[in-house]
Amino acid sequence: MKGGGGGDRHHKADGVIVMHSGAGKVPKSKTSFFLYTLLLYILLPVLVLYVVALAVSPFYSHPCPPERSAVVGRLAAAADGDGEKQNNGSISSSTALTVSPPVARPKRKHLADAPPTRLRHILFGIGASSSLWKSRREYIKVWWRPRQMRGFVWLDKPVEELYSRNGSAGLPGIKISGDTSKFPYTHGAGSRSALRISRIVSESYRLGLPGVRWFVMGDDDTVFFPDNLVDVLSRYDHTQPYYIGNPSESHIQNLIFSYGMAFGGGGFAISRGLAAQLARMQDGCIHRYPALYGSDDRIHACMSELGVPLTRHPGFHQCDLWGDVLGLLGAHPVAPLVTLHHFDFLQPVFPTVRSRTVALRRLFEGPVALDAAAVAQQSVCYDGDKEWTVSVSWGFAVVVIRGVLSPREMETPMRTFLNWYRRADYTAYAFNTRPVARQPCQKPQVYYMRQSRMDGRRNTTVTEYERHRVPPTACRWRIPDPASLLDRIVVLKKPDPNLWKRSPRRNCCRVLSSPAKGKNRTMTIDVGVCRDGEFARV
Repeated sequence: MKGGGGGDRHHKADGVIVMHSGAGKVPKSKTSFFLYTLLLYILLPVLVLYVVALAVSPFYSHPCPPERSAVVGRLAAAADGDGEKQNNGSISSSTALTVSPPVARPKRKHLADAPPTRLRHILFGIGASSSLWKSRREYIKVWWRPRQMRGFVWLDKPVEELYSRNGSAGLPGIKISGDTSKFPYTHGAGSRSALRISRIVSESYRLGLPGVRWFVMGDDDTVFFPDNLVDVLSRYDHTQPYYIGNPSESHIQNLIFSYGMAFGGGGFAISRGLAAQLARMQDGCIHRYPALYGSDDRIHACMSELGVPLTRHPGFHQCDLWGDVLGLLGAHPVAPLVTLHHFDFLQPVFPTVRSRTVALRRLFEGPVALDAAAVAQQSVCYDGDKEWTVSVSWGFAVVVIRGVLSPREMETPMRTFLNWYRRADYTAYAFNTRPVARQPCQKPQVYYMRQSRMDGRRNTTVTEYERHRVPPTACRWRIPDPASLLDRIVVLKKPDPNLWKRSPRRNCCRVLSSPAKGKNRTMTIDVGVCRDGEFARV
């Protein structure tokens, strides 16, 4: 080839292409020259710089942003809190440089840190009428504790006690309800007093009294068991919206009004958190329901607008009943007795006492003062030798029946009372009931509490029950009649203030001694927490 230079030379040798390179020679092609230049002077230096940068980057990386450093520091401090305590709270210099101080924020005091709910945290609102005040105030005096409780009786117009310093002794303060003439009321069978009574909780809230956690509503013939009320309310957070009470004992009443309504005579409690919301909206709410009958259904209507359901508690009793409450209190639910109502329509709690208020004082000055949590709590046991069934309603009555009745039957209330609608039969109750006796031989003998005391030496309450004498019933059973052998029952029981701090369970009772024919006509019973493996065995 002519014009040879230092370029590549190609030739075939035995069919193989062989390339000879001329070192240090500049290629003849302009394209090849450009590519060599680009590789040597531009791409190769950039590649070297990139590798060097990767190698030295850990030594010159930037710190985290201040916000992130603060979060990381706080997490580390929380995780190492125990270690910091051991170092007397000292912080390393590196932590001090990277952790910023946390922002101070108000903290809501947790319910567990707050003092327990007491009587002073409850504000009572009692709806009353000036026309019935002289008789109904006697019920209030039974349960009211002047120096321990706070509350007011709300009347439609002034009464004598409002102007007398001594006339209101032993009673709550008296206030006159606000004017309700601006509110419409169209129910044909009701009374406009329902309007003012429905506003008692709101008016009580607007008084602005300090330390009130619960607003409790009742009628002037509602009897509260204060210690049991405190026990119930202390289980709930008063800062949350709670509406606590119970419907009626009458199924018909609940159909007319609502099973989701707390009946006012039985009393109900509204938490402070809910009372604040109710006070803001209630007047408008009342305007929207002019056709409702009473005060409690107006409260219920407002609760429905607020979206707060009824928290039912079986210890609140409307007592929409007539007659004898033996069946109700003799088989009370396993829950503290909180209220009773409608005493003007019921026989005295103890039939041997003619005055209703005197009978109530016997209950409050004795069993309620000794062990309020246990009042009317049922225990079932058996006298095996005589084949008697014994049911103790502590502090109230003891029932003795010939034959053996199961605990399941004994915990069902006897129909010793009539329904609020007297013509209604047993299906008109909102709870299960049973007849007083399925046959004449099983007519119960009832022993009502006569006196009570505390045996300080043994730290035991002693309650005595005396037989309520009724005409005998003809019976041919060989099982002895309790009335022929037994006149008096003594029940021993240790006070149990923590009864409702445990899971609900009936106490157990044991027959310690039983009379023989012609001898001491007294039975002694021990009542207390069931021992391990103990139960009411039939």
